[in-house]
Amino acid sequence: MKILCIDIGNTNLNYAIVEKMEVTDANSFPTKRLKKDLHYIKEFHTLIEKHAVSAVSFCSVVPDLNNRLRTLLNLEIPIYQLTNQTLKGLDLNYPKPDEVGHDRIANALTAQTYFSVPAIIIDLGTAITLDVVSDKGYEGGIIAPGFELMTRYLNEQTALLPELDNEALGSVKGSFGKSTVQAMQLGVSIGFSGMVDALLQHILNTMKDSDAKEPIVLSTGGSIANLTQDWVEKTQFVDHITLIGLAVAYERWANKDSCN
Repeated sequence: MKILCIDIGNTNLNYAIVEKMEVTDANSFPTKRLKKDLHYIKEFHTLIEKHAVSAVSFCSVVPDLNNRLRTLLNLEIPIYQLTNQTLKGLDLNYPKPDEVGHDRIANALTAQTYFSVPAIIIDLGTAITLDVVSDKGYEGGIIAPGFELMTRYLNEQTALLPELDNEALGSVKGSFGKSTVQAMQLGVSIGFSGMVDALLQHILNTMKDSDAKEPIVLSTGGSIANLTQDWVEKTQFVDHITLIGLAVAYERWANKDSCN
């Protein structure tokens, strides 16, 4: 079953055709800056016709766009929105389930369906999220500022520090900065990896104390390239993890009679 999966974030929109873990022509669907007029609708219609899509599955953190998306799509095929109310087959062990980001739920569904639990998912986007999935369901996580926020903040909140070129940060070398820019590059590049490592270690230590078996660690997101090289061995990278989870969510909802 081919599903058009759409992830509407605060600043970006991601979408692709998903069938199980196969994401069709992924490079043809780059991340787009979110625009309130949703001018992508023509692209969606083209993809639906081209790939004989069976359904649309989306999640959104912009409530004002949800009904507009449904209206503009105007489709005869099912249009499903992942929320904590429509979720099937994954318990949310959270005092206020409506506070859990729907993209984080989608990530958890991918881990639960195609990998093993317990799992820790590190999503390196505008914000960094680390989420824990166990055999009891979604357990919670940690949210921290992402790489782009860190680099932008230094420039915006100081009078003399320049804006950094994110593309150049991955190649920064040396123990000490010999210029203001190099000092900033080292601080952000090494500090970012150190922060993510500290967050991961905190969760691993907590899970070890609870006698849980060793979790698999999955990673995703555009800022993965800004982590130091040793991170390649620490996690398993899963591209399009949110979109894959949206396909899982729709299939479970469509077969809700067989899900808890």
